[in-house]
Amino acid sequence: MTRSALWPSLLGGLLATVFVGVAVAAAPVGATAQCRDGTYSFSQHHSGSCSYHGGVAAWLDSSALAVSSVPTTGTNAGTPSSVDVGATVLLARRTKAGGCKLGPNPDRRCSPGASYSGLTRAVICSPDFRTSAIRNVPESEKFDVEQEYGLARAHYGRTLEIDHIVSLELGGSNDIANLYPELANAQPGYHVKDTLENKVHQLVCAGAITLRAAQQAIASNWQALYEHVYGSAPAG
Repeated sequence: MTRSALWPSLLGGLLATVFVGVAVAAAPVGATAQCRDGTYSFSQHHSGSCSYHGGVAAWLDSSALAVSSVPTTGTNAGTPSSVDVGATVLLARRTKAGGCKLGPNPDRRCSPGASYSGLTRAVICSPDFRTSAIRNVPESEKFDVEQEYGLARAHYGRTLEIDHIVSLELGGSNDIANLYPELANAQPGYHVKDTLENKVHQLVCAGAITLRAAQQAIASNWQALYEHVYGSAPAG
């Protein structure tokens, strides 16, 4: 590296260190992140932090004292570092965080769906790819989803699943914008959608449909996608 190229690198690292130090020193008690617009987030998990404030500028909790490089299109959800998922990209703007309507489909105002920029077709179709390597939805986040949809923060067993709108095998994000409470008996319920997710993943990897098109379709109307794929409306 030349001397001229070295200085910007060193300066960038120094500014990042100074910024984080100042943020931690000035942050109010309990803050876990400083947002790009100068406000603070008190979320107990990284998913959804600073969603309406330009994204995360710096994490303030002990698990990640570093300047975020996440663009304003979304936030990372603290996934394991074994897979570089990139940033969360919302499929549409999330305009509500409460009073969401519970039904067989997500309330788009609360749950528009989201994907990870780093989970390309090549990544998700790799024989080594496992959704377990990127799945990271803590219990607290599941409870937050339930609360937004007017449910008690509780365990519902097999009657309800906090489901990824864009499934992980299709590059979906763990962000709260990509989660919603899906009932087993919603007619159709989450068991039927699980079958569709597996099939569409196969179609993407076979080149029958692009990954982006699959993400948009399953987020906008998964029942219509099911009928297109299988030739009949979903039931069960």
